[in-house]
Amino acid sequence: MEYIEISAKTVDDCITDACIQLSVTSDKLDYEVIQQPSIGLFGFNVKPAIIKAKVKSEEKPVEESTVVEEKVVKEKKSEKAFNSEKKKNIKPEKVSEVKEEIPEEKPASYVYDNEFISKAKEFTSNVFGAMKMEVNVDAKYNETDKVLEVDLSGDEMGVLIGKRGQTLDSIQYLISLVVNRDSEDYIHVKVDTENYRTRRKATLENLAKNIAYKVRKNRQSVSLEPMNPYERRIIHSALQGDKYVTTHSEGEEPFRRVVVTLKK
Repeated sequence: MEYIEISAKTVDDCITDACIQLSVTSDKLDYEVIQQPSIGLFGFNVKPAIIKAKVKSEEKPVEESTVVEEKVVKEKKSEKAFNSEKKKNIKPEKVSEVKEEIPEEKPASYVYDNEFISKAKEFTSNVFGAMKMEVNVDAKYNETDKVLEVDLSGDEMGVLIGKRGQTLDSIQYLISLVVNRDSEDYIHVKVDTENYRTRRKATLENLAKNIAYKVRKNRQSVSLEPMNPYERRIIHSALQGDKYVTTHSEGEEPFRRVVVTLKK
């Protein structure tokens, strides 16, 4: 893989930007500092930091590979000896009784035609018609998870997604109001287009890991940009098992944001 060139205020900021662009954590980043940041007399002639970066090669050094192979061989021998001893202590007639029970996952059960699906399609048809947009609307109800899934497709989906998915969230909120207006049970609604939700989730999880590394290295808290509750939960979930940092939210909606801090 070829190097990419990153420019930022500091070298640490360059590393963070490189990790985000290459979708890797900092320990998998191979980089070289091209220019250190500097400030001239009276703050003039400011030079940014510049690095070259790429994803590290996964090839391991010969010494490390040899050690790992030896360890694997030893573990296999130990496991073989253990299994041999174990077989001696188990009576033949009882061997067939030792079974591992694996819980079966319930397959999702979908309904493609009912009252609230028709409501959702009628509402979106009116909205997109008023916007003079041709949008295909596919809707189905997941009875297993109790979620109405609405998928939009067309030529102008970037407009419907909006900045950081804000327009898509607004459409989702309005559809939820419509389908729950006369419903006895609350119906959860999920609106997506071009797999945006999955792609955004992956981006936020990668961002969370890189911010955690930055907080651990600089020992300073980092406040992220304002996010909606769904995106804040992704950040919290991504770092809830981290041994070095913790997260909390600050501010009022719609400017509430996640703050990543070092654990005491």
